[in-house]
Amino acid sequence: MTTVPVSLRPRNDNDSPKDECGVMGISTPHGEGVAELTFFGLFALQHRGQEAAGIAVSDGQRARLHKDAGLVANVFTPEAMAPLTGYHSIGHTRYSTTGSNAQRNIQPFLVETMHGPLAVAHNGNIVNAATLREELLNRGFGLTATSDTEVIALMLAAAGGRTWQERVERTLPAWKGAFSLVILAADEVIAVRDPWGFRPLSLGRLPHGGHAVASETCALATLGCTDIDEVQPGEVVTLRGAEVHRHQALAPATQSARCTFEFVYFSRPDSVWHGNNVHHVRQRLGMELARQSFVEADVVIPVPDSSIPAAIGYSNESGIPHNDGLIKNRYIGRTFIEPTQAMRERGVALKFNALTENLTGKRVVMIDDSLVRGTTAGPLVKLVRDAGATEVHVRITCPPITHACHFGVDMGHDGDLMAGHKTVEEIRSHIGADSLAFLSLDGMMRAVGASDGYCNACFTGEYPIPVDEAQAKLSFEGAIA
Repeated sequence: MTTVPVSLRPRNDNDSPKDECGVMGISTPHGEGVAELTFFGLFALQHRGQEAAGIAVSDGQRARLHKDAGLVANVFTPEAMAPLTGYHSIGHTRYSTTGSNAQRNIQPFLVETMHGPLAVAHNGNIVNAATLREELLNRGFGLTATSDTEVIALMLAAAGGRTWQERVERTLPAWKGAFSLVILAADEVIAVRDPWGFRPLSLGRLPHGGHAVASETCALATLGCTDIDEVQPGEVVTLRGAEVHRHQALAPATQSARCTFEFVYFSRPDSVWHGNNVHHVRQRLGMELARQSFVEADVVIPVPDSSIPAAIGYSNESGIPHNDGLIKNRYIGRTFIEPTQAMRERGVALKFNALTENLTGKRVVMIDDSLVRGTTAGPLVKLVRDAGATEVHVRITCPPITHACHFGVDMGHDGDLMAGHKTVEEIRSHIGADSLAFLSLDGMMRAVGASDGYCNACFTGEYPIPVDEAQAKLSFEGAIA
């Protein structure tokens, strides 16, 4: 494995919230191609994190691990995959939310315990990680990373109990926050979801025997899984070859807190969560926008890619034709080559080009999924104007983001959020749009098809659990350079 120098790490200048993580777990009775299945599952979850990827495999006695910085297809070469043989496997594709993107924080974490090998991969964020980390240090544990996932792994390793299920059940109540976990032991894979249900996690039956769990149903569909079902909040699911055992270890929270942003931005359009197809929800977001903030225009364009369904919905509801106005270079955000100063000054042009033929002389409605720091919206408006648009009306498929997320989404701090310190009119002026409108909270929830059961703290500041102990992303970096 090679460490990626800081100067060569991918740049991500997108104004949208940064992707989270994707987890995958597989157990089969025959052990044929389990690592390959995990690879393809992670490939389907690549949109959830592009910093690093890892796979851990167990043959019933011994666990092997390969992980490195980079995209899934680059990390797992045939040479890297060859030693990963066994019956049980977990995988992870990462965007860091607690701890930096340093090599030491790449998941899964694999440790040797008195009960055998243990590997853990995690999507989410534990808000009381600092307290739990301090307790481990006071008990004499040495920590090698700055991630809350290492804290989870060491707590499990030190827990009492005859089985890993018992150790999980004893440790679960200590974790406060968002966690969808996959855990690899010598002869099984265990999936765990927090009692609030912040992050998605689904279970499916593999076509040739065994079972799989994944952050999104799109990964299970890629593997040909059937009988797909959501892992319930507070549930522990054990995969052991052809067997699957489900146990409600913790009662679900009185008020569930699924992340609305899974529908707005994170999840792949073909995924299904809580009974809703993501693409259809995004279309309804656009329809609600058209009902709430119609404007006379000639064309509706999306900011690709997550806003495409919403632009279709806005067009269908408003009667304004839909067309492509911006073409996205899907690789520039992952390049390992720093642009020249001249190209940096062109900013958004590195990532988007305008289709002049579709914009010249047109009044344009530009649909985007969110506006976070406000660094991209202004250059995009200018790009569309420079392509000949006579008016640019910006419509956002969610309410203004005014508060930071503490449950696994890197939006920055409250002070980084443009809507946290500017009015809508001030934002409109700042980005240079002719008009700007955000979808209301009620409109967003109508599109989701629920009045409650979702976390909307980034819009309202009303967190479903106390976040007093929440730490900044890099708060554990001081001790380990």
